[in-house]
Amino acid sequence: MDLLSPLLPPLLLLCLLASLGSSSMLCPKRCTCQNLLPSYTVLCAKTGLLFVPPNIDRQTAELRLMDNFITTLRHRDFANMSSLIHLTLSRNTISQIRPYAFADLQDLHALHLDANRLTTLDDAHFQGLVNLRHLILANNQLHSISEGAFQDFLETLEDLDLSYNNLVEIPWDTVGLLASVNTLSLDHNLIESVPEGIFSNLHKLARLDMTSNKLKKIPPDPLFLRIPVYAKMKGSPLTALVLSFGGNPLHCNCELVWLRRLTREDDLETCASPRDLAGKYFWTIREEEFVCEPPMITRHTSKMFVMEGQEVSLRCKSIGDPEPSTHWVSPDSKLISNTSRTVCYENGSLDILKASVKDSGKFTCIASNAAGEATAPVELVVNPSPHFDPKLDPDPGPSDIPTSIKSNASGGHARSDQQRVSVSDLTSSSATVRWPPQNHIPGVRMYQVQYNSSTDDILIYR
Repeated sequence: MDLLSPLLPPLLLLCLLASLGSSSMLCPKRCTCQNLLPSYTVLCAKTGLLFVPPNIDRQTAELRLMDNFITTLRHRDFANMSSLIHLTLSRNTISQIRPYAFADLQDLHALHLDANRLTTLDDAHFQGLVNLRHLILANNQLHSISEGAFQDFLETLEDLDLSYNNLVEIPWDTVGLLASVNTLSLDHNLIESVPEGIFSNLHKLARLDMTSNKLKKIPPDPLFLRIPVYAKMKGSPLTALVLSFGGNPLHCNCELVWLRRLTREDDLETCASPRDLAGKYFWTIREEEFVCEPPMITRHTSKMFVMEGQEVSLRCKSIGDPEPSTHWVSPDSKLISNTSRTVCYENGSLDILKASVKDSGKFTCIASNAAGEATAPVELVVNPSPHFDPKLDPDPGPSDIPTSIKSNASGGHARSDQQRVSVSDLTSSSATVRWPPQNHIPGVRMYQVQYNSSTDDILIYR
């Protein structure tokens, strides 16, 4: 080349050098490769590929493998491709991403995996994508995403598309950390709830699409109240935030007044309930029609008597709009929470697993919602038991019947049969108990039998 170069015209020499440079790059069969300096592009669309071609040049900057039949992505498929910036795998049949498949793609900016068959994403699937800006996962079959799936690009991601999947829950705490996200597409899923304030730190968010999910209510968020909020159209300020919540079964009460008050050009939200507002667009409903109903306690335990050591359940049923939440206050005016001895249920019930004499008194059931609260007293009387000692844990033995009332099988001075309680025919599940008549005690109408085992935590009375 050194001998011929003085004899060649400059333009011809440049063409020859370019052709020699491009021939050194590997181009898979049936693919089109473009060496447009400084990047190298490989296009393998609609070529019937069943897997990622192994002979793709490792210096490739843009790789397009859409519209094929690739099913699995492995680490070796993209190993050492540190120059890759744009990877498109749309419209394949990818159902499996092996752990660390993208671990060598530290400079990748855009990853398109839409229209595949992915069902779950875990912490290892996207590890290594520390500079990812665009992640497109629309039109898959996703139903589960782990909290750490997006961990490596929390600060760089600008566009996240999870639309048209089967997601009931998404890793909300992770979404709340996407500080650079501009577009968040969560539409056409099965999402039932949104945590309050989860978007408050997403200051760069310009578009949030939650169309066609299963949301009945949407909590207000400081980000949503950013003014002005306009539709994305000509003349809109660059700081406009576009919100889309249409196609959800929204329950239109006072909790959604904030959304009704927003001024937007694309206000397409409709009410699914209550009945008199069902099917109406938000903008056709007056603000004062978004009302709530304060709680009303319809049923509750009136007064209960139990023996010390027994389990007791206090009931409290309430109605209201929105559905009230219930909590209990103890006789000493302390809020009751779940402990080793007390269990509070969402339906308003309170279980005390082992009643103590100190529990005696008036408990208060409080039902509350956005419109107010209602209260109801429930009195509990705990009678002391001579056989219950909360400090003692009885040792296992053949029987927990007190010695004073056992049969005289073990010897000792027993009273006459007419004056003592006797136990006979004792088995692991039954016994015959006899006691003298108590005719000398006026007013006796019933007897109470206590039985317990060394393996039981509580005494049982019948």
